[in-house]
Amino acid sequence: MNILILGSGGREHSLAWAVMQNPKCDRLIVAPGNAGIAEIADCAALDIEDGGAVATFAEENAIDFVIIGPEAPLAAGVSDRLRAAGFLVFGPSGAASRLEASKAFTKQICDAAGAPTAAYGHFTDSAAARAYVQAQGAPIVIKADGLAAGKGVIIAQTINEALSAVDDMFSGAFGDAGAEVVIEEFMSGEEASFFVLCDGENVLPIGTAQDHKRVGEGDTGPNTGGMGAYSPAPVMSDDVIAATLEKIVKPTMAEMVRQGTPYQGVLFVGLMIEDGAPRLVEYNVRFGDPECQVLMMRLGAQVLDLLQACAEGRLAQAQVNWAADHALSVVLAANGYPGAYQKGSIIGGVDKVPEDSSHMIFHAGTGRQAGQFTAQGGRVLAVTARAGSLVEAQGKAYAMVDGIDWPEGFCRRDIGWRALPET
Repeated sequence: MNILILGSGGREHSLAWAVMQNPKCDRLIVAPGNAGIAEIADCAALDIEDGGAVATFAEENAIDFVIIGPEAPLAAGVSDRLRAAGFLVFGPSGAASRLEASKAFTKQICDAAGAPTAAYGHFTDSAAARAYVQAQGAPIVIKADGLAAGKGVIIAQTINEALSAVDDMFSGAFGDAGAEVVIEEFMSGEEASFFVLCDGENVLPIGTAQDHKRVGEGDTGPNTGGMGAYSPAPVMSDDVIAATLEKIVKPTMAEMVRQGTPYQGVLFVGLMIEDGAPRLVEYNVRFGDPECQVLMMRLGAQVLDLLQACAEGRLAQAQVNWAADHALSVVLAANGYPGAYQKGSIIGGVDKVPEDSSHMIFHAGTGRQAGQFTAQGGRVLAVTARAGSLVEAQGKAYAMVDGIDWPEGFCRRDIGWRALPET
């Protein structure tokens, strides 16, 4: 098969790495890719939110299967344009992608499906939103309704903080994403991520993970796109998984069908779990980043077969083969992230770190200059290891981190702390 993956981050690097291990993959192109991806696949300069341009490129390169990584091209309807041109595509339609592109839409679907989630209000003007905050009190959660690159959520501990978040959103701090605002009840408990494949009718669980959103150790400081992750998530017991499927995922998928927008692709189910009861935090219509890295490390070559079965509507016959292992990923980010940071610094030692099926450095924001890797983003590398225990996976990952020479970067040193025994 000739395969095209759309995207340029650590998520797409890990997808490419897994897909390349499958003998069905004859040629892999990643658009636009990054310097790390270019080590294992062809990269192509392409506007991945332009469905017409992507379809033309796929035709010119005899592509058999397109895998869409990020949410932006999905929300832009690129999957619809490709399907109309006759291509096999992994990724939901533009209409179904509203499960991530509009938090208000997701809340309406949950209401119709009876899926447990936080109480909320949906607002199109600042005055009404501020009044709601004053009435509800704090802590409370303020969310930009649209896509904000994973950063449009403020967990406000005080009323003043909440009011400031409302004002920021309506004044354009998150661009068009904040033109409408959803304000939610604060849910206590332990957060986890659950990933399922959906083919419009069938649902297949493919893994659990937990990530670390806060920039500082002990989960302190501002939210980021994710500073590390591990899989599986201990809080996701068999009972919790069963409850999530029966009370949240399956009713949502049935409601999507009822509304004429069946869902096909990966569904990232963000959960809050308290006393064994899961409630929905949010849906995302793509793999998480860095959760994808730990899932791909554990799933390996079978990923291509699973994604193809999903795209072809054959999930009822598919099954996931899990090893009894653990994976952990540590994100190296540029100093200053998630605030302002410098680009262009040289990252040494990456080529000297051994890589195999249990040790991988997935590139997120890198370039190449004079034969050396350079930092070109906020989150730059996802150093990922797999082992028989989480303790061992953590040790392997940090040993790899210590082999990288990048004074202009930093990482958290406590990834996995919630799931590890106290020492």
